[in-house]
Amino acid sequence: MVSSVSSLVTGLGTNSGLTNTNASTGTSTGLGQGIDVASFVQLAEAGQQIQITSLQTQQAAIGKELSTLSPIASDLTALQSTVSALNDPLGVFSSEIATSSNPNALSATAASSAVPGAHTISVTSLATTSSYYSDAVATSSTALATGDTFTISAGLTQVASVTVDSTNNTLTQIAAAINNQTTAVQASVVQDANGARLAIVSTASGAPGDLAVTGSLHQIDATAINFHQAVAGLNAVLTVDGVPISSATNTVSNVINGVTLNLTASTGSTPVTLTVAPDTSSISTAINNFVSAYNTAITAINVQFQVSSGGSAQPLQADGSLRDAQQALLSAITYSVTGSGGPVNLTSLGINVNNDGTLSVDSGALATALSSNFSGVQSFLQTASTGFASNLTSVLKNLNDPTTGELTLDAQGYAASSTDLTNHISDLQAALAVQTQNLIAVYARVNTTLQELPLLQQQLGQQLASIP
Repeated sequence: MVSSVSSLVTGLGTNSGLTNTNASTGTSTGLGQGIDVASFVQLAEAGQQIQITSLQTQQAAIGKELSTLSPIASDLTALQSTVSALNDPLGVFSSEIATSSNPNALSATAASSAVPGAHTISVTSLATTSSYYSDAVATSSTALATGDTFTISAGLTQVASVTVDSTNNTLTQIAAAINNQTTAVQASVVQDANGARLAIVSTASGAPGDLAVTGSLHQIDATAINFHQAVAGLNAVLTVDGVPISSATNTVSNVINGVTLNLTASTGSTPVTLTVAPDTSSISTAINNFVSAYNTAITAINVQFQVSSGGSAQPLQADGSLRDAQQALLSAITYSVTGSGGPVNLTSLGINVNNDGTLSVDSGALATALSSNFSGVQSFLQTASTGFASNLTSVLKNLNDPTTGELTLDAQGYAASSTDLTNHISDLQAALAVQTQNLIAVYARVNTTLQELPLLQQQLGQQLASIP
């Protein structure tokens, strides 16, 4: 403030012809010396400047409060997401997992529509993919005799027919001619020590893709080039709970409701036991995610009510809304339902409350609860209106709803106060700037008068001395 006033003084002195050496040096005042205009202005405005500084300090404190509250609100939003996952009837509690006693021969995936239970499955043989190959010729570009015709059928349906002429009389050209006609088979040329052979492979497994090739090719010297079946297209053969099943593919759906079987080998004389059950691993992960998110939120809140090592208070220590949030969360995690033989609170699931309000999970106890009373765990967490997740969702909504949540309104209050202070400070600074100009002008005139007094005194003395 002194420097800005000094600048104004200097400017005014330059414009008015005033001399004010004391304005910058701060020397003592007196007759002939003038006054330190900048210091006098600063003293006159000290009260207003203290008020502005006080408001700026308040605004900085509010900014600190708002910046501290914002991540806490984000933590509660993250907690809400984990609670929603536990409360979703189509979420992790609806997921099923299929476990095979012999995953080398059979694996499976289960949709949420799968019914828990055990199934006995025997795989006699896998579905095969039909293929044919030709006799060998020298190379893939060896010219063949023209005029031959052969056809390819897949599942008793003709899918391609090739007549050899001067445009397609090599194995490479014949393979291209086949592929241009159909997607039911894939033709290629195989080269080995014996020469080049045309290979034809069905794109569908099982009986629907079983191939038949009729006709033959000839070399230029009339030597026949015959076709041979490498693999017949056969359906997979298996039994599921004693029911014989034939499948064109090794991926078998719709035999067990909601379960897809993946066949990889014969089971021999030992059937596979396939168990369909709730995916407790995913549920445990969801519960641990909830606990982690809760601990993050409650720890961030608890910190605000602790005294720092230096003895200073935290930014939100006196925030009543945050204190309400702390109490609401601590109350929500001790929520209990009426006993019905199943879990009635978090402790029943192996989730314990620590002394600082955080949670810890006993993995063994949680696994036992899920395996021994799955429906009870689901009921405790998901029962509409009265379940744990529903209750906590309501608590979090009251705290963090983007429109009506208590902490949301709290943050809006801080923001509004900061805006009001900004406007007030701006108004005061504008008024002070005008006052500064007026004071400089007044004190500059006083300075000039004081500097001129010795000369006036001298002149007055000379005039008095000249009087007879």
